[in-house]
Amino acid sequence: MAYKIPQLPLDFDLETKAIMKKTAAAGSALAEMKGAALSIPNESILISTLSLQEAKDSSAIENIITTHDDLYQGDYLKKEFKSIASKEVHNYAEALRWGFETVKQTGILSNNYITRMQATLEENDAGFRKVPGTELKNDKTGEIVYTPPQTYDEVLAFMNNLEQFINENELCDWDPLVKMAIIHHQFESIHPFYDGNGRTGRIINILYLVKEGLLNLPILYLSRYINQNKADYYRLLQKVRTENAWEEWVLYILEGVEQTSLQTIKIIEGIKNLMLKHKKKIRETKFYSQDLINNLFKHPYTKIDFIMKDLEVSRLTATKYLDELDQIGIVQKVKLGRDNYYINTDLYNLLSNVNQIKHV
Repeated sequence: MAYKIPQLPLDFDLETKAIMKKTAAAGSALAEMKGAALSIPNESILISTLSLQEAKDSSAIENIITTHDDLYQGDYLKKEFKSIASKEVHNYAEALRWGFETVKQTGILSNNYITRMQATLEENDAGFRKVPGTELKNDKTGEIVYTPPQTYDEVLAFMNNLEQFINENELCDWDPLVKMAIIHHQFESIHPFYDGNGRTGRIINILYLVKEGLLNLPILYLSRYINQNKADYYRLLQKVRTENAWEEWVLYILEGVEQTSLQTIKIIEGIKNLMLKHKKKIRETKFYSQDLINNLFKHPYTKIDFIMKDLEVSRLTATKYLDELDQIGIVQKVKLGRDNYYINTDLYNLLSNVNQIKHV
């Protein structure tokens, strides 16, 4: 029997004993991560590094694969990228950052914002699907596993209902983490766009928690967990449609929030320790500044242009700073194509090996 997308809120109580218990654990870990993020004085460091990591892993779920090297050599402002995949990941990070600033300012997460973010991801403004024929297929077998709503009117009606559920808290008093899991499933089932639904849906997860005050920065790195448990992600998405298995789906998402939060705390602690280590070493130079430290941690691969912009210095001065940092072992100078990059190797190694970082 074909899945009938429900109107939200759901008409049964989903906050079972198991879900309540898991919600408490996930909420506690998330709150701890939110606190840890405050220990990095410049929030743009975490937004730059972790949003790019989230973008990389969320894109990988859709088989858009890029290397850290290609990623860090990209320059979004100049629209210079080393590969198509790198460009798509930078588009994702930009959509996430724009969404974060907008939701933080307005306190709402509207369909207009969602459409704008998807347009940034896909670099087109097609908006909601208007032409029927969209089907979700099994990658391996080609079998149709799910057919989302086909007409524009249906898509719009379901998205308006979802927008209401996202923004009107009086409709449902369930915990925001439970609601996030429902919102994500509902969005993926509506499948409102021709492309980019999975990535847009994962941006919505983060921004909903920002809207609800559970995150102060867009750094919940949930895509890494989904990527590591991808088969379960797709299996449980579908199991709700075939067996109404909402509890299993919500528990999966809550487990992801808990694991990801604890792992991200370790990454934040790692970044903080490296900043202290580098600060101590750079203090021995004649040109120490906090802006310089911030630049080296916003850009694992920095370059002369980035230093000139962030520190408001001449090309000559920026070059002198970076060459001296190379000599004392803070960065490693590497020529790639026409550009010289100065790699913060400690930070690069930390971010490249996040999957080896275990929480205790």
